[in-house]
Amino acid sequence: MVHTAIIIPCYNEASRFPVNRFVSFVKKHSAVSIYFVNDGSSDNTDSILEDLRIKFPKNISVINQKKNEGKAAAVRLGMNSALKNNKFDRFAFLDADLSTSIEECILLSEKLTKETSFVFGSRIKKLDNNIRRKTHRFIIGRIIATFISKMLRLPIYDSQCGCKIFSREWVTLIFNEAFLTRWLFDVEIFYRLINHFGRTKIQTKILEVPLSSWIDSENSKVSLFYGIKVWFDLLKIYRHYR
Repeated sequence: MVHTAIIIPCYNEASRFPVNRFVSFVKKHSAVSIYFVNDGSSDNTDSILEDLRIKFPKNISVINQKKNEGKAAAVRLGMNSALKNNKFDRFAFLDADLSTSIEECILLSEKLTKETSFVFGSRIKKLDNNIRRKTHRFIIGRIIATFISKMLRLPIYDSQCGCKIFSREWVTLIFNEAFLTRWLFDVEIFYRLINHFGRTKIQTKILEVPLSSWIDSENSKVSLFYGIKVWFDLLKIYRHYR
């Protein structure tokens, strides 16, 4: 049986946390463990997560950070905590609002092979899927994603989708060092892989898969102000990894 660890960073999620969806999933998937990282929440996110852990102690772990460190640090903490358990073969991270469902994340994880060590979802809207994004977020997101693809010099459509799955070996490679930014660590992931394998080889080891469903959250944790700051973060990343 293949065992999977899913890391879910949480910051002030109490008002939108889909408890029932997590409960339903855990009851059906005994080989999947969920690591919730409470990133310094000031609401009652911690108590919601603790209730889940008490109900499902074999499948759910909760890591509490006193201070809000950002999504990058939370995901890295969760990944390194899960790595301590030798039973896991696959490692993923998802957003707490489940814009991408856990079920679809597991389906994507099955595309990991000896040749493919990194699979990630892509919010490509097609006739046969259900991708719902607010117009202004879609436009801003496409501008940024296109710029990132040019910067990385890789033909990636959606580098920022919050559903990514890795083999065990790649988790050690990617999450060993702290990230430079709080939100754009996805870009840093690609740069770290490029610097390790080279652009040509890396394209034979990663797979971008269009999602069948992705629903935009009503309460995004990324502020509109960050749409301005993102360019400074991208410049910082470019200077560091080039």
